[in-house]
Amino acid sequence: MRRMIPLAALAAALTLACQRNTDGVEPEQIIAMERAALDRWGKGDPQGYLEVMAPEVTYFDPMQAKRVDGLPAMKSLLVPLTGKVTVRRYDMVDPKVQRHGDVALLTFNLVSYQAQPDGAEKAVARWNSTETYARLEGQWRIIHSHWSYIKPELKEVPSEGS
Repeated sequence: MRRMIPLAALAAALTLACQRNTDGVEPEQIIAMERAALDRWGKGDPQGYLEVMAPEVTYFDPMQAKRVDGLPAMKSLLVPLTGKVTVRRYDMVDPKVQRHGDVALLTFNLVSYQAQPDGAEKAVARWNSTETYARLEGQWRIIHSHWSYIKPELKEVPSEGS
């Protein structure tokens, strides 16, 4: 009888391990969705992001005075940029997906490169990115997006009495 308890525990553990990610979504798939949106963005097409955003998406970036709320507001923000953004290539540095049920948090650094007049490449933007994905009606959608500069240069504020 004592032998059956460890075997039962092992069987239960194996069953739980096999049930993990039975919906077929692995971290690589979340990263691939983000890369596909970034690829389109770099070619001047913001639709790649708009197509994977949830209706209630929220968004922060350093160019906005406050949080952007909802897909209509995101469309108003991004559609005018169509054809105006070009990225020769980018590096998605150290992407990490932390999945908890129907929510997956993707964090990474992004370095974007532009071609220079002499043909060389130059890093022109360095970002911290946090994308929160949720499974809604069987599909992964971005519910929150947050972009910030990596180590931004801060202006020195004069102290009082200077």
